[in-house]
Amino acid sequence: MLPTVRQMQYFVALAQHRSFVRAARACHVTQSSLSAAIRQLEAALGAELVDRSGRALALTEAGERVLARAVTILREVEDLAACARSARTPLSGRLRLGVIPSIAPFLLPQALPDLRRAHPELRLVLREELSRVLVRDLREGRLDVLLIALPYDIGDLACEVIGRDRLLAALPEGHVLARPGAIPLARLAREPLLLLEDGHCLRDHVLSAFAGTPPPLESDEIQASSMTTLVQMADNGLGVTLVPEIAVEAGITRGTRLTVFPIADGAAARDLGVVWRRRSAHAADAQALAAALKDHLARRAAPDRTAMATDPHGSGASGIGVPA
Repeated sequence: MLPTVRQMQYFVALAQHRSFVRAARACHVTQSSLSAAIRQLEAALGAELVDRSGRALALTEAGERVLARAVTILREVEDLAACARSARTPLSGRLRLGVIPSIAPFLLPQALPDLRRAHPELRLVLREELSRVLVRDLREGRLDVLLIALPYDIGDLACEVIGRDRLLAALPEGHVLARPGAIPLARLAREPLLLLEDGHCLRDHVLSAFAGTPPPLESDEIQASSMTTLVQMADNGLGVTLVPEIAVEAGITRGTRLTVFPIADGAAARDLGVVWRRRSAHAADAQALAAALKDHLARRAAPDRTAMATDPHGSGASGIGVPA
């Protein structure tokens, strides 16, 4: 008798939740059904997987080893089903997409309606997290595709760049650098610089932009966990900050007195990329998604550049100071 996929699914859920009640609820079955399936799995393998002697549920040594293999097997089974589907029609069925916080709210609301119209059978499951968490979960099979900012260490994962995202200087009202023209990074380095907290790749990209200049005057007392907070702090005169162009285009500075200016140095930019496992059955989905997002970015770039050229202060109280 061999283990079944369902038995392994129940066992992995039990290992994750460490509770028969919670695992059964997550699997949408009764506790008795899940418990019976775990017993059947143990009988099929000839080993006790769950230590039931203590008050807290724990896995035995054999259970820990089986868990690692079960996770791999289930990922391969999911890839098998996805392979048959995507070979027939890419971007149909479920696709688990991980996106970082400095991209998700600024790109996806504009891109997803067109994507859904073009691929009505696509069932997108979105998760917003930091890059390191997303890359880990992609490797372990909990996500199928990522949309992140580069450069970032992705090891042997596959990647396709879909567009370039400039970093722009957001200055409070009346700032001495708020004059027509692109701002050199060396000038910005003399100003108090507001950054996201450790763990956000945007923080690393901003600091990398200053690599060829004197170190910026980073505030060691003020750090933000979101770009919206960063913008509000800059608007209140606590310092200057760098924001991605896609966030500015999406209106992150709308309602503030900030003015946004291009930066003279070409290094002040990041790449947006779609990332996936090389042997994943979702490779065709990832490539189709990359093509769709690349087309979306290209189509939206032309009118944005025209608006910047004809209206140098943008709409409302903020905008691009001068087109690059």
